[in-house]
Amino acid sequence: MKKWFASLIVLLFLAGCSGNNENGMKKVSVVLDWTPNTNHTGLYVAKEKGYFEDEGLDVEIILPGEAGADQLVASGKAEFGISYQESITEARVQDVPVVSIAAIIQHNTSGFASPVEKNITSPKDFEGKTYGGWGAPVEQAVLSSLMATENADIHQLETVNMGDTDFFTAVKRDIDFAWIYYAWTGIEAEIRGDELNMIYLTDYSDKLDYYTPVIATSEKMIKDDPETVKAFMAAVSKGYEFAIDNHEEAATILIKEVPDLDEELVKRSQEWLASRYQDDAPKWGEQKQEVWENYANWMFDHELLDKELDAEKAFTNEFLPE
Repeated sequence: MKKWFASLIVLLFLAGCSGNNENGMKKVSVVLDWTPNTNHTGLYVAKEKGYFEDEGLDVEIILPGEAGADQLVASGKAEFGISYQESITEARVQDVPVVSIAAIIQHNTSGFASPVEKNITSPKDFEGKTYGGWGAPVEQAVLSSLMATENADIHQLETVNMGDTDFFTAVKRDIDFAWIYYAWTGIEAEIRGDELNMIYLTDYSDKLDYYTPVIATSEKMIKDDPETVKAFMAAVSKGYEFAIDNHEEAATILIKEVPDLDEELVKRSQEWLASRYQDDAPKWGEQKQEVWENYANWMFDHELLDKELDAEKAFTNEFLPE
């Protein structure tokens, strides 16, 4: 990501400056959490199809620099950002005023992946293996929780930092398994013909069925300019609803906007996600307080939070269209 930083930092600061364009539309920015992928398709659809323009918005989609989306949104450098329930929970208990306004995917689709030849089919099989991660405390807490369900000993698991090594290189060279999002890395494995065993977090704990990713804004934005938040979410909702109903065309739009992406990966990932964006929720984007409370309580119990979360203030459904 550092290669993007120099060219984007000016854009990020300009994007934080509110105002209208020459056509009288309000200029706002949304900063991604990572390089563009199918988690973000609804944004690109809303832009391509003119849904933002219909709402009077001129929206710029920006890649992140060294500062994350939560920091940029909280500081007013961007009006909206792609975030995660995990990071917003941590931010809120540190008095960072970010708020989740929509769940992009209704259930947690992440899990621990390993090549089938590693014979890791349950958390018990983590014993004697090497896990490749990124050094976050939450990783050990999740691994410990899953292993505890089968009376496995986490002290028999070795953990190494993968750094910038990609999953496929790492599992061939350095590690036995890693934490992935199936919608991207899992689909890439299918395309490569690499068979994986997946251990999804949601199969072992309801408290780990959190919203990842989400769309975030700031408390200040909600207080000072709720009409723009409402307009933004009206357009974004239409974008994701389009992707749900028209995954092939939605994939084509994403590829057109980001031509460096692998076309087959985008199309197959988009198809896989189409039924999972909304899943069993009454409408796309809707969030439940119990999901926020369950995960925050789990984090607090595992000493990942300094204090308990006021879940009611961490998210809102009020800007989703009726």
